[in-house]
Amino acid sequence: MRLRGFEIVEKYRDEDLQLPARSTAAAAGYDFRAATEVTVPPLQTAAGQQPTLVPTGMKAYMQEQEYLQLVARSSTPKKKKLVMPNAVGIVDADYYNNAGNEGEIFFQFLNFSEAPVTIAKGERIGQAIFLPYLLADGDAADSKTERAGGFGSTGQS
Repeated sequence: MRLRGFEIVEKYRDEDLQLPARSTAAAAGYDFRAATEVTVPPLQTAAGQQPTLVPTGMKAYMQEQEYLQLVARSSTPKKKKLVMPNAVGIVDADYYNNAGNEGEIFFQFLNFSEAPVTIAKGERIGQAIFLPYLLADGDAADSKTERAGGFGSTGQS
């Protein structure tokens, strides 16, 4: 029985991507790499600028009452001036193989430097940790409702 892990999404099957891996035996996080080259523009003060999504080409499977927490690498803000605007990303168990994007995991970034920052294909961009979560008394989540889309689809009708 498979408990938790990573797979390459179909559109990247022939792209020679590496599955996320821990870099040491004591590391909590699995390092994720960029599936393609992406340039993150400098942050503008104009309203409406969106974070840049960096594809990983990966999806994650896990058990019920688990989630995958996406966090920045500790060196990224200092070395590249890139930050994750949501600070922590949450990938739910039902995101895996969803109809919207097959469950592909993306990291989102804002660039606080004055120049565009290019992330190379294969460059480590973030890390992820599998974690359990608890439910509140009287939790009323509808177990019959299924995820209808990909990135950012929770709560959309």
